[in-house]
Amino acid sequence: MVSNFTLIIIVVTAILSIMAFNNAQLMNKLIFNPYTTRNNKEWFRFITSGFLHADFLHLAINMFVLYSFGNVVNYYYRYFFGMSGNWMFLLLYISSIAAANGTTYYKNFNNPGYNSLGASGAVSAVLFASILFQPTAKIYFYGLIGIPGYISGILYLVYSQYSAKQANDNVNHEAHFYGAVYGVVFTLVFKPEVFRFFLNQF
Repeated sequence: MVSNFTLIIIVVTAILSIMAFNNAQLMNKLIFNPYTTRNNKEWFRFITSGFLHADFLHLAINMFVLYSFGNVVNYYYRYFFGMSGNWMFLLLYISSIAAANGTTYYKNFNNPGYNSLGASGAVSAVLFASILFQPTAKIYFYGLIGIPGYISGILYLVYSQYSAKQANDNVNHEAHFYGAVYGVVFTLVFKPEVFRFFLNQF
């Protein structure tokens, strides 16, 4: 069963994304444009951009991955953080949107034509937090090929770093990479004992 906090994030993201599909003014107001963010001091764009998507397919993929792994992380956060587990999960998600946009900002704050949007950085953070808790659980690519989480994670980071250097598509692979790393760092900073829990899974 999907957790309430995961469901809330999915619903809010879906509503804002669909609203912005048909409202260019709303899209332009919330999208992550580093140049505008810096010059107008609209720092909220670091967060709001994570609730927008380019199209229905982009939205569906991100929300499906969040649905698949969100309640796993939320469950273990409640286990390790107790009563504050739900709020820590929400903090992980929100802060990872901003963290994933960090390098994008510094590379593009003088480029008025650069825009970025999507929850991929935050979803990557949730995915990698789930790998910390269940490293040997298989992640299925295209629903067919099952690869243990810790191996999938390594492959994902290598692919994201390689694709970021190629820069031959419109995907912000750096956001994927740094979002994933942030999900691990965030969890271990607040609960270092999770690392021992991770090792004990093998």
